[in-house]
Amino acid sequence: MMECVHYRVSGREAASFQPGLPFPAGTGAPPELFLVQREPVWSFAAWRVTNGRQLTADKTGVSWLDPRRMGPPAELPPEVRTALEAGRLTGVNLRHPGWERALDFAASGRGKKRVHLLAVGDVGSTLLTALKLLGGEEISTVGICDLNEKTVARWVTEMGQIAWPWDYGALPEVEAVEPENLFRCDVFLFAATKAIPPVGSGVKDVRMAQLEANRPLVESFARQARKAGFRGLFIVLSDPVDQLCQAAWWASNVDEETEYLDLQGLLPEQIQGFGLGVMNARAAYFAKGDPRFASFLTEGRTFGPHGRGLIAANSVEHYDDALSQELTRLTLEANLRMRELGFKPYAAPAVSSGAMQLLLSLRGAWHCGSVPLNGLWFGCRTRFTPQGLELETLELPDALFARLRETEGILRELSD
Repeated sequence: MMECVHYRVSGREAASFQPGLPFPAGTGAPPELFLVQREPVWSFAAWRVTNGRQLTADKTGVSWLDPRRMGPPAELPPEVRTALEAGRLTGVNLRHPGWERALDFAASGRGKKRVHLLAVGDVGSTLLTALKLLGGEEISTVGICDLNEKTVARWVTEMGQIAWPWDYGALPEVEAVEPENLFRCDVFLFAATKAIPPVGSGVKDVRMAQLEANRPLVESFARQARKAGFRGLFIVLSDPVDQLCQAAWWASNVDEETEYLDLQGLLPEQIQGFGLGVMNARAAYFAKGDPRFASFLTEGRTFGPHGRGLIAANSVEHYDDALSQELTRLTLEANLRMRELGFKPYAAPAVSSGAMQLLLSLRGAWHCGSVPLNGLWFGCRTRFTPQGLELETLELPDALFARLRETEGILRELSD
């Protein structure tokens, strides 16, 4: 059994395998915090610990989704094991200069949130409509910003004229937000896009065609978030979601004058990509229409990016690789089928990936999100808790885990 040292950190009981840390001595009670030191580029600043191996691993990665793959189990002292099993343990990476901010972010709590949305094109306006109708319990106000002032005026007016009769305060208010005030909010939604290949263009991977156009946009707003000292959620909806999350994190954490990665910007757990939700919904759509895929509706999962590398697993408990490969293909090509009809496929992504996942996030419920794993953003089932970001952990069949590893390689290749 590894020996733990107890400390007091910000008035909370903490434990660590490392002696001599610069904190007062603790009491030896079950800790709220567990202190580690690992390379901050490859790890969360703070997270909810669900497996003892997460306390001894050098970095994050897809093995966090199946901790058995991380090596032998950690032998924890009884008081640490008690805290972990009760779901009350937060891992803290002391090498991340923002670890204290990360604890504040994890404990930001519930209550109605102020949401700001950039911009209100096809995706943004559909998302806005869904948030207006569905977000009354979670959202106080939605502020919208767009280069076209008339577009903003239109949607403020349209949304202002949507109300339940005789219950006029039940739905979130919608108002215009000036660009300089974009980060005076709890949640920032990036739905801006510079270029979408037109229907009939023949472009097969539309998402990756948007990368070079949209990367400078998200980097610009990430730097703005840094300057504003933004402490809320930074959500990426524009394609390609996963690569833009990584770009946003990097841009916000580099000092513009020195070009030094100083990690003074957005925390890795502050940034999530919302693209997997619609892929999960599309897989369910096909599962409803074909009994061969029916197990997905009760046992299935989706992993990975909103695009190449996606995994739609027919079942975790009874995984069938061939069947899952076919379901994945159908899911990936669903947007192409819509474009063949002559339409841009934006309604389902705006609602299933955008509105629904945001509302689940604000409730602290499980949702589909792209989260930082080993320097990449990787889609999985996740949730925000008072102890920090939590990733669902499962015992994954070898064939399924091999596909996760393959996807991790694809994302690494795309990020180079």
